[in-house]
Amino acid sequence: MGSLTQQLDRPNPATYLGKGKIDELRERIAAEDVTLVLFDDELSPTQGKNIEDATGCRVMDRAEVILDIFATRARSREARMQVELAQLEYMLPRLTRMWSHLEKMRGGIGLRGPGETQLETDRRLIGHRIRVLRERMEEVKQSRLVQRQSRRSAFRVALVGYTNAGKSSILRGLSRDEEVFVEDRLFATLDTLSREVDLGESQHAIVTDTVGFIRKLPHHLVASFRATLDEVNEADLLLHVIDAAHPTWEEQRLVVEEVLAELGVHPRSIRHVFNKIDLLSPPDVQALRDRAAALLPGSVFVSTAASGGLEPLRQVLRDAVRENRPIAELRIPIGDGRLLADVHRSGEVLEQRHEGNELILRARIDATTLGRLRRAGALVRAE
Repeated sequence: MGSLTQQLDRPNPATYLGKGKIDELRERIAAEDVTLVLFDDELSPTQGKNIEDATGCRVMDRAEVILDIFATRARSREARMQVELAQLEYMLPRLTRMWSHLEKMRGGIGLRGPGETQLETDRRLIGHRIRVLRERMEEVKQSRLVQRQSRRSAFRVALVGYTNAGKSSILRGLSRDEEVFVEDRLFATLDTLSREVDLGESQHAIVTDTVGFIRKLPHHLVASFRATLDEVNEADLLLHVIDAAHPTWEEQRLVVEEVLAELGVHPRSIRHVFNKIDLLSPPDVQALRDRAAALLPGSVFVSTAASGGLEPLRQVLRDAVRENRPIAELRIPIGDGRLLADVHRSGEVLEQRHEGNELILRARIDATTLGRLRRAGALVRAE
């Protein structure tokens, strides 16, 4: 129906807006028959209650809107648990406002009215549910830890970025898996999804898609998605996907970096991937390349819509896998088929020859697998 803005050095601690603006808001609500007021910022429980009391209208802040969007997008059991936990933690300090319709039913001196009794019951129930969900999320975290350990020998890549930057489209294009859910909307992906990707030239990687970030992401959500985003910390390479066609891509990049810092993510290696370059004109693409070369050296420019548009990224990933897997010479007994199969399965064999009762192989292999092969009896010499 319209918008209302105010220039303030700092929000009013009681009503967020100043007194004059609250009066103006109340008049506009009455004049335009407004039923809902949205604030593009997080309101404290007191601010939300005071604004509703002053205007007589339902108020939602930015955090509540984002939580509602997440709730409609959550499909898996894990995502639903994460969203429910964030919603309950948001709701708990705001229960008094949500029970305002019972205010007229207060008890007298020394007595408790039905409203107050119900409020305390709800607080207790919500507190119990939060504890249950936290315990279940801890089980999810342990389960993911086991999964990551089973993939430790593989080269792991994590996709991060602002919401709707095209991370899921990149995963679908790389893996050629049409079942990867892709949609042009905010927070289409809430579940961490991993796929093994054939990069060509005998190179493979596990690529993981993660939830998108947004400006002023509610801290309850960041906390509840921490178990999922642990995948990012464990990755050998982080691909920060940027929507090249978005006019404020530089601001979005900084938002993602801030959220990663808040999560305590310190990637071993990071590459910036500018997606959707098919939506730009050739002069704009060139200007973007020049800007990125100065700001983010080593950036990759891709398109999931154009034929061959992901080949530059495949090449970058192939090079990264090779760097992560140095060449080593292995000597194994000629009759040890199990050890030989492990080398071929876990590494890239470049050369193989016989020498007496030994097989000598030159292979690209990661440090974890080399340690396992040594313990199994192989003689290893790094080149």
